[in-house]
Amino acid sequence: MSRAIQIDQHGGPEQLKLVQVSVGQPGPGEVRIRHHAVGLNYIDVYQRSGLYPMNLPVQLGMEAAGVIEAVGEGVAHLKVGDRAAYSSQPPGSYCEVRVMPAKCVCKLPDTISFEVGAAMMLKGLTAQYLLKRTLPQGGLNPGDFVLFHAAAGGVGLIACQWARALGLQLIGTAGSDAKCALALANGAVAAINYATEDFSQQVKEITQGKGVKVVYDSV
Repeated sequence: MSRAIQIDQHGGPEQLKLVQVSVGQPGPGEVRIRHHAVGLNYIDVYQRSGLYPMNLPVQLGMEAAGVIEAVGEGVAHLKVGDRAAYSSQPPGSYCEVRVMPAKCVCKLPDTISFEVGAAMMLKGLTAQYLLKRTLPQGGLNPGDFVLFHAAAGGVGLIACQWARALGLQLIGTAGSDAKCALALANGAVAAINYATEDFSQQVKEITQGKGVKVVYDSV
């Protein structure tokens, strides 16, 4: 048995219920993972509130990190005892133990804590989707300017670091000077406080009138 957080109907936080659920053995292509840390995301709120309707009852949660307890037939990239993490459907990470499709679970390096592993997966995959798959015609090349809104958020801070590693010149926007400083510390070449500055005019000045190759709005 495993403790889990479940909702029986959509609504506010009061709908969250602690329940006991049965966890079986993994089938072919599946693994059973015992969680050491669970990530929290806005999508959990959307699913709980009904903004994203779900078939009820349902366990919430989209990402977690832990240790593999059992491996089903045909799984080659994971073994019992491996540290692992995931961010994937189906929801249900708000629990102690669960069975997951093995293809959705990856090894977690020893240098990354369970807490960081659980917190970075969904945001990191979003940043990867934006910077590596959502590209302008001709792609992105080192030295190109990109504009990234909400650069001091969870996705934005990963994007700042990733863009720097790719050689991109990321201009970030944020809603305060403190958040702008955070974006700069994580790799943005410039940061604009949209609460006090006209970011479109600032971008023209920073790029000397050339503009940016692409604008990302992860919100």
